[in-house]
Amino acid sequence: MPQDAKSVFTSMGARLAIARNEVGLTQTAMADAIGVSHRAYHSYEKGQRGLPIEALVAMADRFDVDAAWILLGTKAVRAGHDFEALKKIETSLDQHLNEEIIKIRSEKRGAIVARWYQSHVEGREVTDDDVHTWIELVRE
Repeated sequence: MPQDAKSVFTSMGARLAIARNEVGLTQTAMADAIGVSHRAYHSYEKGQRGLPIEALVAMADRFDVDAAWILLGTKAVRAGHDFEALKKIETSLDQHLNEEIIKIRSEKRGAIVARWYQSHVEGREVTDDDVHTWIELVRE
């Protein structure tokens, strides 16, 4: 079944937040780096608008972000990354959120996934307490 535009934009927005967090930029800095306004970039991460192709190409060129991953969630965030670990992290987080009936915004979810994945890449163990703390910090 094809996804509706809102679903596509929401998923893409979460992946934008993950990529931005991975390269260590604020929304403002990323907006400047890819040539869009901060307001526009914020709306991309919130899933309210689609990312213009020019901005996607700028992000891919400047930060080695996989454009297919941003658009469709395929391959990896950046070359050489552990996509399977990222999928496991996202699945674990979503399972916990669903079990506990916790609602968080997609960009906040992306920030948690990015922090968790960064810990994985750096070889740091992430405890349940770490994840619970991150969720409490972004909970609505």
